[in-house]
Amino acid sequence: MLHDISLTIPEGSFTTIIGPNGHGKTTLLRSISGLIPLSAGDVIFDGVPLKNLRADQIVELGIVHVPQGDILYPDMTVRDNLLMGAYLPSASADADKRLAEVHRIFPRLAERWNQIASTLSGGERRMLSIGRGLMTGGRLLMIDEPSLGLAPVVVDQIYEVVADLKKQKRTIVLVEENASRVMELADAIYLVDNGQIVWQGAPDELMTHSEIVETYLGG
Repeated sequence: MLHDISLTIPEGSFTTIIGPNGHGKTTLLRSISGLIPLSAGDVIFDGVPLKNLRADQIVELGIVHVPQGDILYPDMTVRDNLLMGAYLPSASADADKRLAEVHRIFPRLAERWNQIASTLSGGERRMLSIGRGLMTGGRLLMIDEPSLGLAPVVVDQIYEVVADLKKQKRTIVLVEENASRVMELADAIYLVDNGQIVWQGAPDELMTHSEIVETYLGG
C-alpha cells in the first residue's frame, strides 16, 4: 500500500526507484499504469489526469510498463510477441521501423525470430519483454526489476541496453533492488520503504548519507 507518494519525472530523464522487496516499488508502477486503481490522489501525465482511465487508455497516452519477470505469450513466437507490442494504431503504423530498432538493440531476438517464447533462455525472455515494450513507441518507459533472477553476465547485457536507451534521451523510470547497478545511470533516485518515499535526490547525494547506505544498500 502506498502513502503520500509524490514524484516528478522530467521528460528525457532517467529516474530510479530503489528499496527493499515488497515495500511498494512494483505497486507504484502498477498504480501509474492503471493496473491498480487509485483510492486517493492522482497521476498526471503531460497534463492529463490518469485516475479514471483504463490501463489500455494509459498506454495510448504513451506510458509503457515492462513488468517484473517474464510475462510473455509463451506459445507465440518472438516475432508475434514483439508485434503484440504494436497493437495500437499509432504504434502499428511504424511497426517495421521499431522492429528494426529492437533488432539493433537485441540482435539475439533477430536470431530467435521464429522461436517459441517459452523455449528462450531467461535472459532472452527479458530481452523480449523489453523489446515488446519498445514496440509501443511510448514516451515514458517504466521497467520493473530488469535484473531479477538473471546471471550476472546477462544482467550486464541488459544494463548495456538500458544505458543505450538513456543515451537516446528516452524518459525512463526503472525499479531496481540492486542500487549499485543504476548509480551511474540515474538522474534522480527515489527510495521507497513501507509504501512511502523516505529519501529522494541525485546518486552522488545518496552516497553522502551513510545511514541510508548502511540500511538499504548493504554498507
